[in-house]
Amino acid sequence: MALTKEEAIKRARADLAKRLGIGENEITESRVEQVDFPDLALGAPEEDEMSGQMITSGWRIELAAHGQKYEYRADKNQLRLFNFKGANYRV
Repeated sequence: MALTKEEAIKRARADLAKRLGIGENEITESRVEQVDFPDLALGAPEEDEMSGQMITSGWRIELAAHGQKYEYRADKNQLRLFNFKGANYRV
C-alpha cells in the first residue's frame, strides 16, 4: 500500500513519540515540503546499505519536540528518520 503525505506524517509523529518516550501531542509539525532525493534511500541510507542512484520524489518532514528538530524523509514506498543520534533509520 502506497504512503500518502498525510500517512507519512502520521507515522513519523508516532515513531518520534515512541523513540523519545513522549506523547504525540508534544510533537509539532515544523515543515513539510516536496523534494527530489538523490537516490532510492532518500539520501538517508542505513549503515552499509546500498541503494539505486535514481532521483526519487518524496517529502521532507520536519518535526519538533522539546526544542529539538527531527527530520523524516518519505516517498510513497518508505519512511526514514534522518541523522537521529548520528544514524539513519528505516521506519
